[in-house]
Amino acid sequence: MSTTSQTKIRFGVIGTGSIVDNVLRAAHLDPRFELTAIYSRTQESADAFAQKHGISHTFVSLEEMAQSPLIDAVYIASPNSLHSSQSIQFMKHGKHVLCEKPFASNVRETKAMIAASKEYNVTLMEAMKPTLTPNFKAVMENISALGTIRRYFASYCQYSSRYDSLKEGIVLNAFNPALSNGAVVDIGVYTIYPMVVLFGRPKKISATGILLSTGVDGQGAVNFEYENMNATILYSKIADSQLSTEIQGEEGLISLDRINTIRDVRICIKNKEEQHISHFDYDQEYLHEIAEFIDLVQSGRRESVINSHENSLITMEILDEIRKQLGVVFPADNEF
Repeated sequence: MSTTSQTKIRFGVIGTGSIVDNVLRAAHLDPRFELTAIYSRTQESADAFAQKHGISHTFVSLEEMAQSPLIDAVYIASPNSLHSSQSIQFMKHGKHVLCEKPFASNVRETKAMIAASKEYNVTLMEAMKPTLTPNFKAVMENISALGTIRRYFASYCQYSSRYDSLKEGIVLNAFNPALSNGAVVDIGVYTIYPMVVLFGRPKKISATGILLSTGVDGQGAVNFEYENMNATILYSKIADSQLSTEIQGEEGLISLDRINTIRDVRICIKNKEEQHISHFDYDQEYLHEIAEFIDLVQSGRRESVINSHENSLITMEILDEIRKQLGVVFPADNEF
């Protein structure tokens, strides 16, 4: 389907969680975005979401929405275990796909998604929001001033309210391996993807962590070896942290207050005063991923330069290796 000549891109949405509300609030700020359809497993849920967001069409059949001429693209925010199959289903029908992080359950599924994007000549992008924001671009523009980079450190530790339920014996989606969930794929990925964008594929990975009763990880610490530099990430869904992210070079450092939502970026070069290099438009940070995706669709490009297929694949390779070292296995890993 060609959409390059259209002023607006008509979107369908899969998923009705809180992240969808956040994305849609920002997406409506882009005049090229048009919300046309919602899919949910039940008509009741679809109707409620449609009424809330003023959506004109509802679907309870994924195949019907994938075939529908009413949409040009789909934003997928379903459970992780469904990302790959749903993305491929829509791409087969010529629909462009913006898929939430993590891209898929594993490398095998990620490669299948990338292959489908090429086969059906449609845009496919992972909705990793921080790397497309002006504040992350400020990091990319100023990193050369640090000289030889020696260390990347990032932390994202946020106690999950759903963990309280798990301690009471109630397994919610966030800690369910059947849905390809767990701490590293849910929030650890936010520390990894920017590292990959900046430095590429690491030479060596060493991970430790804590497994929960369901078999998924609750937290972890991972060391990476690069040529002439080290990287360390901390992530947790069972404890909080206020540690910032740092990129350390021989001539100075860049600090970011939060790697998942970058609001304050500072650069400190030797013998110079610290400078703020932040852009203060983070309130609608999801807007940048929507704008990037629509730019790609309208220009006929299959992938982003920053949130590229290669960067998504390398990130998934890292996630798979961390899970392997921690002993976290998803049912999707055994499906062929």
